[in-house]
Amino acid sequence: MIRTHRTAGSLVIRTALAGEAAAIADLHVRARAIYYPDGLPEDGLDWPALWRGAIERPDSHVLCGVRDGRLAAVASFRRDEGAPADSVKLFQFHVAPDHWRSGVGTSLHAACVEEWQADGVRTATLDVHAGNARAQAFYARQGWFPDPENPPAEGDHHLFLRYAVPGE
Repeated sequence: MIRTHRTAGSLVIRTALAGEAAAIADLHVRARAIYYPDGLPEDGLDWPALWRGAIERPDSHVLCGVRDGRLAAVASFRRDEGAPADSVKLFQFHVAPDHWRSGVGTSLHAACVEEWQADGVRTATLDVHAGNARAQAFYARQGWFPDPENPPAEGDHHLFLRYAVPGE
């Protein structure tokens, strides 16, 4: 796991710290709230505890983007249970709304890809909310495509995407 991944101008991408779980959960909620037209549904989850668990989980990677000393983005990934060893699932990818279209998400995605390459990952998957057109467009620009192994079912609220990690 890479502790300090890269810098791009005033943006630093590094491994998240357990003490940042509450700030990460706040960013997560603010980013998700945008694509729910009636407001973010109450899910009853303790997001700070879940983020702390992801950060502390030995098989998980949580990267964060920090710009000018403030949390700007976060990504969480690991191999999904039962999935091939050369695959990874991007469970969470959020950019603070005030950093959208600033290059933060693209830089964070590039750092994820670099880590996947270093770990020998060949395929990444994710699911994205069907109503989140902004995120879908972002992922398409990064090279993600509909997962042929998981076509959406009628009434499904998520789309499943796949990414072929560039290799040598």
